[in-house]
Amino acid sequence: MIRQVRGIVLSIETNGIVIDVAGWGVFLYMASPLSVPLGEEVTIRTHLCVKQDGFELYGFTDPAEHHLFTLLLTVSGIGPKTALSIITRASRESLENAIATRDITYLTRVAGLGKKAAEKIVIELSEKVTVSERREQGDDADVFDTLVALGYTEREARKALSSIPLSVQGRDARLKAALSAGR
Repeated sequence: MIRQVRGIVLSIETNGIVIDVAGWGVFLYMASPLSVPLGEEVTIRTHLCVKQDGFELYGFTDPAEHHLFTLLLTVSGIGPKTALSIITRASRESLENAIATRDITYLTRVAGLGKKAAEKIVIELSEKVTVSERREQGDDADVFDTLVALGYTEREARKALSSIPLSVQGRDARLKAALSAGR
């Protein structure tokens, strides 16, 4: 199992990065590849997935994000690409809060999951996810619906929600912060 890689970031792509590891250009799928500095040496935590047609490496700069990814993989029917997609659509803190509070509405609207997948995640992970700071997930679902009603695409609304800091509380304050984040 490859647990981490260290090397110079050669390129940043839409769904990951290429990193020079001892002369090898290794591709890592990442939730937020733009957070990695191009041309600099970095150490990335990884998760190796062995498939019939080859190996895939998934990289994480945040250990907590890596932990959530591995938890999502324990849910039957959730593979690595789906888990990475879930992490990409909403902030880790928001996802953990939604799972811990069993907020299926948030997971279906904001994280873009189907109802059955959201229920399965909540059933299997709600007791395993620890949340340091709880907040009402219904607020984010309302903000998401409001942004879509204002003409945002679902993707733009998810991106605006994920950019809101956890310190911003309340539906109105979160809506204002999402609108100021822009498209």
